[in-house]
Amino acid sequence: MDAIGLGPVLYVFGVLLSVLAVFMVVPAILDIIDGHDDWLGFVVAMALTLFVGMALALANMERPIRLGRREAFLLTTVVWVCFSVFAALPFMLSELRLSFTDAFFEAMSGFTTTGSTVLVGLDAMPRGILIWRALLQWMGGIGMIVIAVAAMPVLKVGGMQLFRTESSDRSDKVFARVADFAVSLVVVYVGLTAICAVLYWIGGMTPFEAIAHSMTTLSTGGYSTSDGSIGHFTNPIVHWTGTVFMLAGGLPFVLYIRAVRGATWALPHDSQVRALVVFLCVVIVGMTLWLAYGRGMPFAEALRLVAFNVVSITTTTGYATTDYGLWGPAAQGIFFFLLFVGGCSGSTAGGIKIFRFQILGKAAWAHLHALVLPHAVAHTAYDGRPVAEDVIRAVATFAFVFVGSVVALSLLLFANGLDFVTSLSGAAQAVANVGPGLGDIIGPAGNYSSLPDVAKWGLAFGMLLGRLEFFTVLVLITSRFWRV
Repeated sequence: MDAIGLGPVLYVFGVLLSVLAVFMVVPAILDIIDGHDDWLGFVVAMALTLFVGMALALANMERPIRLGRREAFLLTTVVWVCFSVFAALPFMLSELRLSFTDAFFEAMSGFTTTGSTVLVGLDAMPRGILIWRALLQWMGGIGMIVIAVAAMPVLKVGGMQLFRTESSDRSDKVFARVADFAVSLVVVYVGLTAICAVLYWIGGMTPFEAIAHSMTTLSTGGYSTSDGSIGHFTNPIVHWTGTVFMLAGGLPFVLYIRAVRGATWALPHDSQVRALVVFLCVVIVGMTLWLAYGRGMPFAEALRLVAFNVVSITTTTGYATTDYGLWGPAAQGIFFFLLFVGGCSGSTAGGIKIFRFQILGKAAWAHLHALVLPHAVAHTAYDGRPVAEDVIRAVATFAFVFVGSVVALSLLLFANGLDFVTSLSGAAQAVANVGPGLGDIIGPAGNYSSLPDVAKWGLAFGMLLGRLEFFTVLVLITSRFWRV
């Protein structure tokens, strides 16, 4: 086995770190315009980030850049961890003066598009910090799409090899080069963000609020400019806009690009999309009828609140228009299980992902069929294609590790004195990259500021594991990975 090529990893990381530094210009300019002293903290953070990034890129520049499987695993984890470290600097250097623990937690939550926060008083915070949080989630969203489409199918992470035709060298691939995909993705991503911002503005948000929320909506991140989240805005146009674009963020972006290129029916013909939409419709209709006729809520209001919050939790966005914990134990139970679902592969959403539930369901049905007719040949198919055994095994392993991670993280939170609901829902939301948990402390009306530091570090690690689909990170702790 060849040694890991650290040079290409450090070069690509240096280039990406330099890009992160450039994004720090935006909040710095906003603070200068507003006459707020936080601009200096952003400038210092930008200078340090740019220096390290350029130094790494120049010191490891070589052509051509060769990244093998092990280099890809290492680069992906390094980017997410180190980006969070450098992205934490503005939180520490601003008037917030966050500790490194809190700053790293906030940055990791942003970059993984989780949306958990330790900040209180968002309504009165300077615009620089608020737009920085939105930019982190926006960058994390587009970065995850690229990795999910270009890297994970090749690396065979969590059954993603099922979608390898989207990034392999076969003739039916979407693009000849990953660069073509990246350019097309940026155009679609920016376009959808702009449309969402315009609709938010029409709904009554200020231009700044509309831009910030559009970035955290499409990225299914959930950071808001207000402690009241989207519930701060009472216009139904805002709520329905959020519902539509959170769902848009939870769908495969490759299909948007195909639709733009002429495949008009790419989205409705996709098995994942149909399954997710049907699932959401069933849950929304059921909960709406229950609130309207069981609890006496006006039907239109019930539909709007249920649709927004169900889509928000299912797509792992984490926005809230109301404290749904007050809807009763049944609603809390439903929302807890929605934490695990997630969106589609190749989207900005976290969670287990809908295609894995489809694969596991089909595999279970095939197994039952084999028990009844042991000599019959049973095949598991997905979207009209046969599913290989290694895909089923990878999906089942992913599900096992997902649940195991939630249990382990819950025990850590228990050990730090947190109650059952807070510990279990906190662990589940971190691993699924959702944001709010359940209960009075971390529910939709609370935040994570009061948690002990050990719990925050554990949750941050859970966010990283869930965002990079576990094995991209866990493979680094095996001795064989580093063996020459």
